[in-house]
Amino acid sequence: MPANNKTLESLHPGNFAMVMATGIIGIALENLQFDNLAVLFKGLAVFSWLLLLVLSSIRISLYYRSVFIDLAAPRMVFSYFTLVAATNIIGLILHGYGFINLALACWVFSFVVWSLLLYTAFSVLTFLSHESNVNIMHGGWLLTIIGTQSLVLLGTLLAPDLSEYSHIMMVEVHMLWGLGLSLYGIFVALFCYRIFFLALKPSDLSPLLWVVMGAAAISANAGTSLFWSDNQLPFLAAQKPFIDGVTLMIWSWATWWIPLLFFFGIWKHVIRKIPFEYEPALWSMVFPLGMYTVASERLGQAAEFPPMIWISQLMIWLAIATWLVVMAGMLKQIASIMTKPPT
Repeated sequence: MPANNKTLESLHPGNFAMVMATGIIGIALENLQFDNLAVLFKGLAVFSWLLLLVLSSIRISLYYRSVFIDLAAPRMVFSYFTLVAATNIIGLILHGYGFINLALACWVFSFVVWSLLLYTAFSVLTFLSHESNVNIMHGGWLLTIIGTQSLVLLGTLLAPDLSEYSHIMMVEVHMLWGLGLSLYGIFVALFCYRIFFLALKPSDLSPLLWVVMGAAAISANAGTSLFWSDNQLPFLAAQKPFIDGVTLMIWSWATWWIPLLFFFGIWKHVIRKIPFEYEPALWSMVFPLGMYTVASERLGQAAEFPPMIWISQLMIWLAIATWLVVMAGMLKQIASIMTKPPT
């Protein structure tokens, strides 16, 4: 089999995290009024999303057995939630340029995929997992929460465009936000037990650890969106004080994780001297930095608290610097694959 066919067959579903990372940095740059740079990142996100959709469709048609193997693997199935989040990020970009129907199509497609993946993933854990301890748990499981809360972000933005159906969408996104928080509580409890009370090896500290922070950051961002929304249904409007408090709490939790995650990286790569090499999961480290930037800026605006906006103004450059490093690693790997002779 030619090398390029092997590469396509093994295409990691987590590659959609590159779209997530690039798109959210573009949105963050726009919020911070770096308009020209924002257009560049947004355009690259849309192009990458379309390219990955084509490649993934080809993989499904030619190598469906490999896709089924991924979906039946507890350590891999959650990676497919990056498709949900990436599509909703693209929907946010499209909505910002006035393509309302395309943005709605993104939300509907994402919701269908999210529904199928959610029950597939939990069925895999229930019926196909043969491990009887929490060693199977890793940060990638929290991509479920990122996919869920991305539906809230786009759905809240779309609701005013749905006329008589806007109330239905607003009830839906409030339910999704609550479900995302519930799942986060379950998964993060298992995850913290895994890393704090069981033996930790350098291989356990993958970039997917950052998803723990990213899931909290997008939950805070989604909560801010709900707080800003114009709810005409009384029982939804009554929830705003609760949403406001929980949003600040979950943002604080995301903030707490950032130094700890850097310490983990230092322990792995500096103290234990594990080489830093490119892998698709690295994009799952870039996305949380971008999402934290957006969440901090929007929460600062909602709370009328400038220090949060100052944090976002600093974090955006860290997110861009990390994006550049990961992109360089990806391009180097692609060049290596392209120049490798067929076997």
